[in-house]
Amino acid sequence: MAIISNAVTIADAGAFSASLGSMTLIKTLTASNSANLSFVHGSSSVVFNDTYPIYVFKLINMHPVTDNVQLMHNGSIDAGSNYNIAKTTTTFEGEKAEGSDNGTLNYIASHDLAQGTGGAKLTYNCGNDNDQSLSGELMLFNPSSSTFVKHFTTVVSNSHNSNYVKNTYTAGYYNTTSDLDAFKFFYSSGNIDSGIIKLYGIKDS
Repeated sequence: MAIISNAVTIADAGAFSASLGSMTLIKTLTASNSANLSFVHGSSSVVFNDTYPIYVFKLINMHPVTDNVQLMHNGSIDAGSNYNIAKTTTTFEGEKAEGSDNGTLNYIASHDLAQGTGGAKLTYNCGNDNDQSLSGELMLFNPSSSTFVKHFTTVVSNSHNSNYVKNTYTAGYYNTTSDLDAFKFFYSSGNIDSGIIKLYGIKDS
């Protein structure tokens, strides 16, 4: 038996199509004492154009060389020659210490940008103990639009250098109507010791 919607067969004899809204892996980068991990349109099979309306970066066990640092991101409109687009952001986080029964939820004004051109913070201070790292994701919306600014949202869980878990949420936009064609991740100080970043595109979203 087939399931048909608007004259389109979406399931037939038990086969189901999940192509609508599906995530397509574009590129995987792995850090090894790296200054940054950069994704540049047209380089090494990376795509940042209207092929996908939404791009998702998955951050997996990002471990810093230096203690007490923040993972950051920045974008470019000139294929990575400059990473200096003005950004406006807002941030809040939940935290819980390993040895405490109480947690907190806070608005983090010190992480906010108001047309700042430097890196935007994804985290509070991350530790560099052997078992400490951060993981999370960043969603970037319609980076090739010539009409709108480029919105993004992030959610990250990281091991704070003082043995806290930090759950950090950030939203903001790159204030440009030019194509955003390169994106990089880096720590506020020191290199990325190890970690994986996967870039996906979401079709038909």
